[in-house]
Formats: sequence, C-alpha cells, structure tokens
Amino acid sequence: MKAADPGSGLATVGGGCFWCVEAIYQTVPGIKSVVSGYAGGTLSDPTYEQVCRGNTGHAEVVQIAFDPGQISYEKVIDLFWKAHDPTTLNRQGADRGSQYRSIILYGNEEEKAAAEKSKESAQVQFKDQIVTEVVALKKFYPAEKHHQDFYESNPAHPYNQAVTREKVEKFQKAIDQDAKARK
Repeated sequence: MKAADPGSGLATVGGGCFWCVEAIYQTVPGIKSVVSGYAGGTLSDPTYEQVCRGNTGHAEVVQIAFDPGQISYEKVIDLFWKAHDPTTLNRQGADRGSQYRSIILYGNEEEKAAAEKSKESAQVQFKDQIVTEVVALKKFYPAEKHHQDFYESNPAHPYNQAVTREKVEKFQKAIDQDAKARK
C-alpha cells in the first residue's frame, strides 16, 4: 500500500468488493496508487468484520491517487462505470449488503459536479437506472494491511480466481473496445 503524495489528485469510489475495484484501477495508466478502505459510515476506525456485519454504514471503497498530468478526475470517474454494475442496489454479483453499494465520495464542489455529470452521461449505457450515491467524503479509513494489493498479492485466492480476474479482464476488454472505437 502506497500513500498518496501531495502532487496527486484523489478520487474515492466504491463498486462492490474493494479487491475487485482496486485491481481494476491498478491497471489504468496515470494511477499512482489504490488503497482499499471504508467510507460513508458512522463508526470511527471500522474493521473489516464490523463493516461486513452491515451496521456501520460504511461501504468498501478505494481511494485512488492519480497524476493529473496523465489522467483527470473526470476520466477516473468515467472509468468507474466500466468497473462495476452501478444499477444494482447494495450488491455486486454474489456480494450483497450495503457495504457493497455503488458510491462516489467527493472532496469538493467541483468533484461533486463532475461526478453528477458523469453519472448522468453514463445512464445511456445502462438499461436500468443507476443507483450510485454521490456523497461528500467525510473520512476515509484504510482497510487492514492484508486487504491491500489483494489481487496482485494473492492471485491463487479462490475469490480472485472466480471473481476478480473476470472483472479485470472484462474492464480491459471494454477499455480496448473504447480505444478502437475512437480510432
């Protein structure tokens, strides 16, 4: 887990299990670091077990440090719609509970406007209504060390084999198709 440096832009998003979202964003050029954690709830310094019980109000999220010279906040958020299904309430695949909700946590009014604009633009890509929350980031709590860089550090883990790898491959395919379409 790398800490964000002062020259980085930051974005905080949640789209299901943080292992998947972390692994997806780690493949994006211009991303400096991705830290798994918790945000959007009421309990200070929550643990994974507390968040999994579903009564802290927190979502599993990732905090993304990026190089604004290489990738914009807007692009980081635009990629979010390809990283998960934002039309399912409190779940992604078999992962169910409010901790798996789709959420963008903004740090200022410019980020809020960019997130809301991106959400509105993304809606045309989906048959069902996007249910993603766009809320102010009050506090980000990094997850325990063993949750950081989980996909990279545990490629043989059954969850990574069954779920994360497929999501990373699907994301890469969508990015490649977009790049070909722009040519």
